Amino acid sequence: MVLSRCAAALLLLVLAGCGRDEAAGPEDVEVSVGAEQVSVRPVQYCLDGDGQRYSTTPPIIEVSPDSVITLTVPASVAEQGWSVQVFDEGLEEAIGEVDVPEGDAVFDEINTSDVVPPAFYLVVVEDKGGACGEFSGAWPIGFLRAGGDLSGTPASSAPPAG
Repeated sequence: MVLSRCAAALLLLVLAGCGRDEAAGPEDVEVSVGAEQVSVRPVQYCLDGDGQRYSTTPPIIEVSPDSVITLTVPASVAEQGWSVQVFDEGLEEAIGEVDVPEGDAVFDEINTSDVVPPAFYLVVVEDKGGACGEFSGAWPIGFLRAGGDLSGTPASSAPPAG
């Protein structure tokens, strides 16, 4: 009887460990600028075929001019495809968009001086067409160069996905 209880407890421990490699929630995007490294939570994400919105406040990173911004996405986002949308300081007006080559998980071709306003947002946007159809993941990040101001709250926590 004691042996069967131990076997049952061992079986439960083994089963509890199954599936641990799968993400329990949305994965972060990693951003690095100089020595600064930040994990960014999404404001929206397709999780198990359901589009989810989150009340996440985008991080704001103070940056020096002419610094390379490196964005690293999870493998699942790289496989789906993604782009980087550039927005103004209020996350209201789209300034531009850069498509990332298919399958790439790292993008480092944006410089902090490439964007004209000294305060701006970059939004990593997963390509549409996955398990959630038109709904895709979005991870906004604020950047502030000397002379910029991101003190206001973004007008929208989830910009329109492209």
